[in-house]
Amino acid sequence: MENIILPLSYLIGSITFILGLKMLSHPDSARKGNLVAAFGMTLAIFATIFLYKGHDGNGLGNYPWIFAALIIGTVVGTMAAKKVQMTAMPEMVSLFNGMGGACAMLISVIEYHHNPTPSVGMLVVIVLGMIIGTVSFAGSIIAWGKLNGKIKDKTIPGAQYINFILWGALIALSVMLIGGYSTEPMVFYGILIVAAIYGVLFVMPIGGADMPVVISLLNSFTGVAAAFGGFLYDNPVMLTGGILVGSAGTILTMLMCKAMNRSLKNVLVGSFGAAKTGGAVVSGEQGNFKEISLNDTATIMAYATKVCIIPGYGLAVAQAQHACHELEKLLGEKGVEVTYGIHPVAGRMPGHMNVLLAEADVPYEKLLEMEDANDQMPSTNVVLILGANDVVNPAAKEDPSSPIYGMPILEVEKADHVIVNKRSMKPGYAGIENELFFRPKTSMLFGDAKKVLQDLVSEMKQM
Repeated sequence: MENIILPLSYLIGSITFILGLKMLSHPDSARKGNLVAAFGMTLAIFATIFLYKGHDGNGLGNYPWIFAALIIGTVVGTMAAKKVQMTAMPEMVSLFNGMGGACAMLISVIEYHHNPTPSVGMLVVIVLGMIIGTVSFAGSIIAWGKLNGKIKDKTIPGAQYINFILWGALIALSVMLIGGYSTEPMVFYGILIVAAIYGVLFVMPIGGADMPVVISLLNSFTGVAAAFGGFLYDNPVMLTGGILVGSAGTILTMLMCKAMNRSLKNVLVGSFGAAKTGGAVVSGEQGNFKEISLNDTATIMAYATKVCIIPGYGLAVAQAQHACHELEKLLGEKGVEVTYGIHPVAGRMPGHMNVLLAEADVPYEKLLEMEDANDQMPSTNVVLILGANDVVNPAAKEDPSSPIYGMPILEVEKADHVIVNKRSMKPGYAGIENELFFRPKTSMLFGDAKKVLQDLVSEMKQM
């Protein structure tokens, strides 16, 4: 009976992963999809703990250690998830993803020591799993540090050549180990060290608008590394989960690159947004920006026919998504059509703005992808930009010297009026000044997004 229950548990777990991933594609079913996939993972974990038999016919054993680790991990993970602010969500995603890469790396290390004479095929899987898992772990930790401001973007002189040398070292050491030319443990650990160094140098120069792409790519790395772990343990659930994460992360990465009009190679080598030079610079030639009052903003928006809201990281910083939804509902009551223009790389992780607005119960049909939002801009009376910067920067279309040149943007200037809410005139995450702020159609509305939106709602209610 046990021989049937374990494979059946793995089959159910694999099916729930696929169903959960499908359900995650829409906000209305995303939460349920998360629970479905979590149920499948829980089932697979406990089935493995109690029913798995090794080649020697014995179970896992070590139950006190296993359950102590499960309890500690569950408590820490739950507390972290409940306490994290929406602004810190990208850092948490990077950190958790890094832990997944570390687990895949440790699996390879453990299996290498548990198999004194592994086959060539197993050794290939062990080495590849360790390399990819280590790169994912090191890169994710650097991404975590960069996102929370503890690590600054650094372009190392000759970094590309150093990376090529590291790649050469990884290949040479792997061939030595897999080909049987050396059985020294130091060769194995040399691969681990070189992979960790490469993971650090790989992510260190990347910043600005490329961070969501890098997070997505690192996520796919972790999935691939986990799939190798599934091969090692002949575990279908681990294999299925790893393949799903790896393929989904890769597809998302390529879609985001396409939306940015850049190749993945250009993202990784070009260090998009890391350079702080080039692009529009605030100077006297640009003229002065115009400020607009709360009362004037409320009046323009209340008597508009169509308003488009462009959310950015500043909206997350201010925790203003609920106030934004309240403004949207009030405008709707006054007969104004309100939509949201969502840029693929707005925020600091894939889908950051979608998650942010879903938290405030903003209807999904009001969220327009960049192409659809741009199609509607000529018929839009007012665009309200809330904390977005680089994704509306005209330099991406007009300034060949800008680091973001060639990236598709939300073409807000096609609307009648553009109102930009920011705390100050500081540049965005890519470190590039935005000439949009000085254009004739643009007015600046300074202040904390949450307070500004709450005051706008108060002003409109009095009209």
